[in-house]
This record gives sequence, C-alpha cells and structure tokens, in this order.
Amino acid sequence: MKNTVSMFLLVLFFCVQQLHAQEQKVKKGWNFGPLPAISYSSDVGFQYGALCDIFYFGDGSTFPAYMHKMNVEVSRYTKGSGVYHLFYDSKYLIRKIRTTADVSYLTDKMMDFYGFNGYRSPYYDSMGGSYYKIDRKLFRFTLDLQGRINDYLGWAAGIGIYRYRISPVKLDKYEGDMNLYTNYITAHIIDDQEAEGGTVAELKLGVVNDSRDHEADPAKGFFNEAVMLASVDYLRFSLVHRGYIPVYKNKMTFAYRAGWQGKITGKIPFYMLQNISTLYMRQITNEGLGGINSIRGVLRNRVVGDGVVWANFELRYRFLNFNFLKQQWYLAVNPFLDAGRVVQYHNIEQMREQIQDFQSYYAYNDPEKFHFSAGLGVKVIMNRNFVLSGEWGKPFDPRDGKNGINIGLNFIF
Repeated sequence: MKNTVSMFLLVLFFCVQQLHAQEQKVKKGWNFGPLPAISYSSDVGFQYGALCDIFYFGDGSTFPAYMHKMNVEVSRYTKGSGVYHLFYDSKYLIRKIRTTADVSYLTDKMMDFYGFNGYRSPYYDSMGGSYYKIDRKLFRFTLDLQGRINDYLGWAAGIGIYRYRISPVKLDKYEGDMNLYTNYITAHIIDDQEAEGGTVAELKLGVVNDSRDHEADPAKGFFNEAVMLASVDYLRFSLVHRGYIPVYKNKMTFAYRAGWQGKITGKIPFYMLQNISTLYMRQITNEGLGGINSIRGVLRNRVVGDGVVWANFELRYRFLNFNFLKQQWYLAVNPFLDAGRVVQYHNIEQMREQIQDFQSYYAYNDPEKFHFSAGLGVKVIMNRNFVLSGEWGKPFDPRDGKNGINIGLNFIF
C-alpha cells in the first residue's frame, strides 16, 4: 500500500513540476491514454496490467465532450482478481441515440461475502483468512440505449447478461475450514439450486433526465434515472438522483447522490443482490453497498439485501490548471460523507431460524441501521474526461471494517 500511495504522490509532484499555464485548447481527432494498470484497493490488493482510454473528438466542435469513447483493460490483482474488460460509449454511433456497451470477464478468488441484511449478519475481524470469501467468476455483457422523449426527458432501454460461477475458497492454510458461504448453504439460507451460481438475463426500461454541464466532472446540473429491471425470476426497481450545485464559480461544487433499489416481486438470486443498476459504469464493477462504488471505506459488499438505499455527499474543489504532455490538466480534492442501509431483507426467516443456535457465527438479530463513512479524495483530471482518482474512507462503526484506500479512475458519480 505504501508503495502505491507513494507512486500516486510522485505522479502529482511530477505533474506540478511541469506546470505551464495557458488557455484551454480544443482537442481534435483521436486521443489515446495508455497507462500501466497500477493501482491499489484495500478490497482486492495491488493491481498490475495495462489499460487504455481512447477518445475521438472529431473536428473538436463537441470538446470537451467526446464523440466516441473506448476503454480496454487487462489486469490482475494480488488478492486473486482478474480483469478483462472492453467498454464503449457514444452518442453518435446511432443517430440521436446514446449507445453504451460492456463486455467483461472478471475473476476473483477472494471475493468478499459478508452475508445478508447488513448488521443482521455479524462481522468478526478475528475470523480472518477465507471465512468471509468466495471464489467467483463472472462473465458480463451489457448494452444500454438512451434517446430523447422531449427537451427534458429521455428514455432508456437495455439488457444485461450475467453468468456467475461460485465455489468455496480453498487455500492450503485454511483447507478444511468452514466459511460463511458454506455455513449459509448448510443452513439453507442460500438455496442449493443457486449456491454455485447461474445465468441471469436482465432487461432494463426506464426514463432519465440530464441537465449536467459535463458528464465526467460536472460543475452544475442534475441527473435522474428511474429504471425497471426484469428477469424471469424477479422484478425490481431503481431510482437515483444526482445533483451538482455550484458553490464558487466553476471551482467548487457540492455534489450529492441519493438512490434506492428494491424488489417488487419474485426472488433475487443471492449472487445478484450486490448488483446496482447503472446506465453508465464509472468503475469496472457496479457492485455494493460497501467499497469503491458506494460507501467508501466500508467493507466491500457489506450491505446487501433485496432492497437498499444509499447517499453520497462531497465537496469538489478544482485548482491548479496546467498543460502537460500536450494535454489539459487540473487537480481536485473531494472530502466526502457516505451512508447506506438495507431496507428490504433477503431470506430473513431462514436467518432468524439460526438465532436459536447461540454459537452461531452467521446470523443474529442485531437491528439494521445506516452504515456511515467519511474520507478524502484527490483527483488528477485530463481534458475534463480522464480522471485519475485516489480516495481514503473510514467507517464510523467497527462492524464495517477499519478503513479503505482506492486508487483508480473516475469520480464514483
């Protein structure tokens, strides 16, 4: 962790040494941002590999908005994760329709699994090892389309195909040990037919409203989405509101996000519970609550249930504009406060049955309540589109872990 944080600070220092104040120049044609995929997350460890952000600005008339964007990444993490990822986004591929597509194969030999329903599933730091882990492989394909209904409202439609393969973590050091996942199967909290994963096709249909002045780093405006998510087994609904309120010119913005995602009917497989709907993924995964995408600093996927609510509040201060490597750059800091909780429980009756066993390490009746965290982020932003991010968050309650550090790309909203 220290090496990665030092590397991040070194990048900041080197950029500052290259400061050359000048007026912003319009970018045209193709712009490539190849980088070594070197980062750190307290959830998944050190990352090594390669990535490339590719932007096409055409004749420059849309700058700083791009006409086409692609992202390619092939990388590994020291805790066993693998990322093979291709992403595409454009408002110009199909006339008057925004097209966003993703094809990914994600492996994680130490995927976090802390049970269901937040604080109703206890967390013991002393358990360590593989107790709160599963071995998960995920193939994901998503395609989302957005168009206009009128000047204020748009429509959204899409499909997501998710193929999960799940098994217990087997490490020589812990060979033969039970873990939370296998305990849940034994107790029938996880159904046998979904214990090893499965394939889900999820259809999306909804409406959106977008008045942001810029997407990657908005200084003002609002974004709202209401999306129905349907599969053969369940129906659920997602509501998300984001706001960006100028505090001082375009230098300081108060940014916030509030969301709810809940089940309408049916039964959601346990491996889909952490999947949070989004029409544009700012990270490789769109999972939570807990971790890099939602409640920063809280254990990854700590807050999981049939229905969840969450909120993020941060103050974004932009400063120090400069030119480096023929690109436009500036720095930003973003202190933040995050919160979220389960509002619809998953398999709660099966969990209550286990409370009769007072030695139970996997179910008790502590009430669920909001999980809070706070922290600070630092951003290095190129051409208002490419965002190098470092964030540190600390939960308020020790049942949510100690703290978390993430160094990667983009604001989380």
